Amino acid sequence: MQPFNPWAWRDPAALAGGYDRVDPTEEPQRRPEHDGPDAPGPGTPVDLVGYRVEATDGRIGSIDEASEDADARYLVVDTGPWIFGRRVLLPVGTVERVDHGARVVHVDRTRDQVKQSPAFDPDDFGDPEYRQQVGSYYEESYRRS
Repeated sequence: MQPFNPWAWRDPAALAGGYDRVDPTEEPQRRPEHDGPDAPGPGTPVDLVGYRVEATDGRIGSIDEASEDADARYLVVDTGPWIFGRRVLLPVGTVERVDHGARVVHVDRTRDQVKQSPAFDPDDFGDPEYRQQVGSYYEESYRRS
């Protein structure tokens, strides 16, 4: 199994729609219920802003911002009243699958793991030390799950 990189898509096909993440050494398994006009084709860029975000145990919020920078792919999620309007940074490595028909991004973390994550700080995001802190948090939560 490959080491977890929080800033990289675990299964880039998941973003293209209708795929479940599987063992990285195997081919992604297409989910036929996501075929159709709402599922973009492989390699098609998708704007995830506005998509709802679901943890393994319930809703987190909605995507406020998304980045496809080569060294730091991430989603900024507005949690609304759930954790007092706090915005959280989710590296794309936490994305399990994307349901384009329902406009939902499913992440493989619990609500509590997201709630305990380092606060999103747009002023510090360019600082490699800050990104290392956020990445380390998610790497550790991946090892514990």
